[in-house]
Amino acid sequence: MPKNDSIDSDLVRELANLVTETGLSEIEVEKGDLRIRVVRRIEPVTVQVAAPSAPVAAAAPPPAPLPGPGGAPERGKAGAGHPGAVLSPMVGTAYRRPSPDAKAFVDVGSKVEAGEKVLLVEAMKTFNEIVAPRAGTVTAIFIEDGQPVEFGEPLLVIE
Repeated sequence: MPKNDSIDSDLVRELANLVTETGLSEIEVEKGDLRIRVVRRIEPVTVQVAAPSAPVAAAAPPPAPLPGPGGAPERGKAGAGHPGAVLSPMVGTAYRRPSPDAKAFVDVGSKVEAGEKVLLVEAMKTFNEIVAPRAGTVTAIFIEDGQPVEFGEPLLVIE
């Protein structure tokens, strides 16, 4: 980027607002020799669940997702209500691996730490890391590699 004594701070502010309003993780604008890139760090959302005050009988394990066509778990609501569900923060395409020939980030039974990358969701040619909101074991995965996902759709469960 060339030396420029007058960076338009209003333009930078406007781009930052645009990134926030649209839910994008970054935006880049280039005009002539001037290039401005604004990146927003997306923190994982942590959900706190209060324990019941009265003793409760042992809860049954969550129902297993029903196999859909091709043996993949049925997309949808099977894990949406589970307290360990990791939901998609955006509309996009979910990827279980960093490249087609690489090993998956996690599989059912994988132990994960809070903040560990578990999936990628690509939206508008930007790959957004989906990280574990807490430590635990992956007990269900509801998506296939390269599958389109919607905002709020359950991706996997960490218990």
